[in-house]
Amino acid sequence: MMDRFAAMEVLVKVIDTGSFSAAARQLGVGQPAISKTIAQLETRIGVKLLLRSTRGLSPTEAGRRYYEHAQRALDAAHEADLAATGAAAGLTGRLRFAAPVTFARLHLMPRLPAFIAQHPALAIDAILDDRRVDLIEESIDVALRIGTLADSTATAQRVGAARRIVVGTPAFFARHGEPRRPADLARYPAATYLQTGGGSVWTFRNGNTDETETATLDDALRTTAAEGMREAVFADIALCVTTEWMFRDELASGRVVEVLADWHLPTLDLWAVFPGGRRIGAKARAFANFVADASLGTMAAG
Repeated sequence: MMDRFAAMEVLVKVIDTGSFSAAARQLGVGQPAISKTIAQLETRIGVKLLLRSTRGLSPTEAGRRYYEHAQRALDAAHEADLAATGAAAGLTGRLRFAAPVTFARLHLMPRLPAFIAQHPALAIDAILDDRRVDLIEESIDVALRIGTLADSTATAQRVGAARRIVVGTPAFFARHGEPRRPADLARYPAATYLQTGGGSVWTFRNGNTDETETATLDDALRTTAAEGMREAVFADIALCVTTEWMFRDELASGRVVEVLADWHLPTLDLWAVFPGGRRIGAKARAFANFVADASLGTMAAG
């Protein structure tokens, strides 16, 4: 009888690579063996798992469902091996993580080589999007999210916190003057973020007197991407309420400046979020711990 785990590994590898020949090379077998294994698997379970077209191979709906379950089964088997041997590294398979574009570009991707060096046999899909990606629908192992968590079914691990600040360029404030208190912000063109964690109404607290004051921004420019906010600030057309990590290097160089430094906003948490309804895999947990251990949380907070 065909080894079920071997068949699962073959199907996962075929879908990951997109071809029988590439899967055969990675598994160190001939292409006919790959074709035979897939044919036997489809016969055994009685459904078509792969479709061939001029663009290559793609999974059927049944194939995608089988792939997701097979990947989890292989992960579980690998974790059992690690637990039995006491190994802490050497993860294999494929890790799919999601993260906001700007955070990933500025602070995650430059650090990713260190994670890859720890787990050289691990393949990685980086799903970068400012929207809240559906973890189940898109087969995400772990997502990095900033702000309030809306999905009550997900499991989350807090891995950092970011300080919110008001920033603009020196040229912008030379033209408009600097605000003296939060209520003054209504007089300035602002770039606002339409995703979770953004908005145009903010309540500040004075760190010296504990006084609170609510400000409503003139959202002259609204954007669904944090990159849009950055570019609006760099173009001297707006200020913005943002997190310190988004302009860390520019704050250090003086390209942008912080105003209203005595007035504080609630911090923004950085979370590693795992799909609900399933056990957290070793790959996802290792990645979340790497984010925390790489001082991304500390960096995000200042």
